Amino acid sequence: MKEVDDKYYERADAHIRLSNDQITEDVGHGKVSASFMFGAARFNAHLTATSWNTKKEFSDGKEDAIKYFVSEYRKMLVEHMDDYEEHFNAYTGVKE
Repeated sequence: MKEVDDKYYERADAHIRLSNDQITEDVGHGKVSASFMFGAARFNAHLTATSWNTKKEFSDGKEDAIKYFVSEYRKMLVEHMDDYEEHFNAYTGVKE
């Protein structure tokens, strides 16, 4: 993973806490996950659009930005899936 600033994990944990707080009897993990991903996608589209000076620059750079975000998400997801696989019982409380 690339170098991260001092508040990187605090910000990530704040998003996770907010998502966990949204899980209720009527709204399960899947719905909260979908909303979380939608929000991240919307935020990253905004970030990308506001990083350019013109619509043409945005349009020309859009595909590279999508490739970047998808690649980074995949790396992060694989890293966390591997971690959960290694520590499955401890993280989930499942006793095999």
